[in-house]
Amino acid sequence: MSPQEVLDFARKNEARQLDVRFTDIPSLQHHISYPIGELTIDAFENGFGIDGSSIRGWAAINESDMLLIPDPSTAVMDPFMETPTLIMLGDIKDPITKQNYERDPRWIAKKAEMYLSNLGIGDVAYFGAEAEFFIFDNVRFDQNAHSGFYFIDAEEGRWNSGREKDNLGYRPRTKEGYFPVPPTDHYQDLRAEMVETMTRCGLTIECHHHEVGGAGQCEIDQRFNTLVKSADNMMLYKYIVRNVANQYGKSATFMPKPIFGDNGSGMHTHQSIWKNGQPLFAGDGYAGISQMALHYIGGLLKHARALSAIIAPTTNSYKRLVPGYEAPVNLAYSRRNRSAACRIPMYSSSPKAKRVEFRPPDPAANPYLAFSAMLMAGLDGILNKIEPGEPLDKDIYDLSPEEMKSVPSMPGTLDEALNCLEDDHAFLLKGDVFTEELIETYIEYKRKNEAEAVRLRPHPYEFQLYYDV
Repeated sequence: MSPQEVLDFARKNEARQLDVRFTDIPSLQHHISYPIGELTIDAFENGFGIDGSSIRGWAAINESDMLLIPDPSTAVMDPFMETPTLIMLGDIKDPITKQNYERDPRWIAKKAEMYLSNLGIGDVAYFGAEAEFFIFDNVRFDQNAHSGFYFIDAEEGRWNSGREKDNLGYRPRTKEGYFPVPPTDHYQDLRAEMVETMTRCGLTIECHHHEVGGAGQCEIDQRFNTLVKSADNMMLYKYIVRNVANQYGKSATFMPKPIFGDNGSGMHTHQSIWKNGQPLFAGDGYAGISQMALHYIGGLLKHARALSAIIAPTTNSYKRLVPGYEAPVNLAYSRRNRSAACRIPMYSSSPKAKRVEFRPPDPAANPYLAFSAMLMAGLDGILNKIEPGEPLDKDIYDLSPEEMKSVPSMPGTLDEALNCLEDDHAFLLKGDVFTEELIETYIEYKRKNEAEAVRLRPHPYEFQLYYDV
């Protein structure tokens, strides 16, 4: 929509509030609201003033004034607010120079798209991400100087099978949630409501189902879109999932590994490059893909350990990225094989369906940064003709120890991932997509506020291991 069309849309829907949203570096979405009368044609150029110093990883307090410029193409009515509310995503700009703010994740994603276009390799990169999540009924956690705990309960949790009251059975077995019909699948109606809400908000949904995790793990698949639009859609997707669950008296989480011993939640990301309406990843090579696609895979695999700090960006991510849970720890590629980091789906022989699925990302990742970083790694592979080696079509977990030595693996901790990003990020700086300053800020924030913070605190399991030493 144009700015005028947004104003007409707001009047048609009797909007009384304007809600402008943006995303910080760690991927939390923020918002600020205005009476709808504050939205004028001029607001699409002049924006609204905000304090950037209060946003994680952003400006110091002496450079805190920023502009939030609403993007008319993102306008949608909020499906949850009692007061009719118009939502738009905003871009962050410097109020003095009017330049885009280099730490705004959405701006980084836009620069990644521009870099692809300027290279002349292709004119559009498509991304389709499958973000899994858990639905819980009760969540408690706390951490202080003298105690630390978490407690999760889910009606679907197999641990409730022996409950004396209000127990009707029908629960998925641990790691067997893929995918029984109701009543074992408790959340068919809940997911359907999420899908209906997403559709009303303009998202295109392909399917939904229970996932492998027994205690309420679900997946709703969106149709692929351009890089920035897919990231925008992912933020709206998460908002809808959380709020519909909340309306049902449930809590939805995109935490990668909330339950020990069950599957974690991934965000398998399908990606491809097109030019002049033609798919460039289709060809007559392995699995029906082109040499360009193989080089793209080569870039993803070469830089995967550095990418991990951005695509699996939490300490909890590395409790998912362990062997044996369909988690792609080992860096290889294959058709069909879900134990490989890069998979070439074989559902269709159509050239338009040819794509690369990168499986290490999880839904805690900032989609703007994650999609951009993956594109930059793939483009580096194309530019430098990086060969991915031979495909690995047998189950990686059945390989002998000798065979496994030749297969590189993802980092085992966030600390290790951040070290890898520190050592290997030149590919992200090309075209000024990421800046050195942004990478340094990201690494410093993650080390101090997450990796170090977790490392400094006693873990509850340590009492079981060591209290009697």
